Amino acid sequence: MTSQKPQRRLPLAAAACALLLSLTACAQSAAVTPAAAGEAPAKVEKNATTGIAKLTVTEHGLARIDLKTEPVTAGTGTDVLLPYASLLYDANGKTWVYTNPAPRVFERQAVTVAKVEAGVVTASAGPAVGTPVVTVGAVELFGTEFNTGK
Repeated sequence: MTSQKPQRRLPLAAAACALLLSLTACAQSAAVTPAAAGEAPAKVEKNATTGIAKLTVTEHGLARIDLKTEPVTAGTGTDVLLPYASLLYDANGKTWVYTNPAPRVFERQAVTVAKVEAGVVTASAGPAVGTPVVTVGAVELFGTEFNTGK
C-alpha cells in the first residue's frame, strides 16, 4: 500500500516551480536597459570601394558576445604571427581576421596564411605587428557585417 502524502505535495511543488521561473524571467527582462533595448548592437558602415565594412559595436553588444582580442606579433622576416582562433574563412575560402583599430571599432582584413602550427598562424600578409585581432566573437562580427541575423 502506498501513501497519498507525496502525491498531495506535487501540485504545491509545481506551483512553487512556476512562481520561481516567472520571477527569474521578470528579473532578466528588467535587467535590459531601455537604451540597450531600442539600440542596434552595432553600426555597419560599408566602404563602397572595398565592400568591407567598419563595425562600431555598442558596449552592450560587446558584453553579449564576450569579445576578446590579442595583438599580432612579429614572425621571421616580414611574416606576422596570429592566434589561430582569429582566422575566419569566407564562402570562397579566403582567409580573414577582424582588427580592432579603435575602441569598439572592428574591420575585416585579408590574411595570407603561410602555415599553421600549434595554434599559431604564420602569415605572409596581414595586419601590422601590434594590431589587436579578435579571437572570440569574430563569427558574430562576420554575421553582423553580412546581416545574417535577419
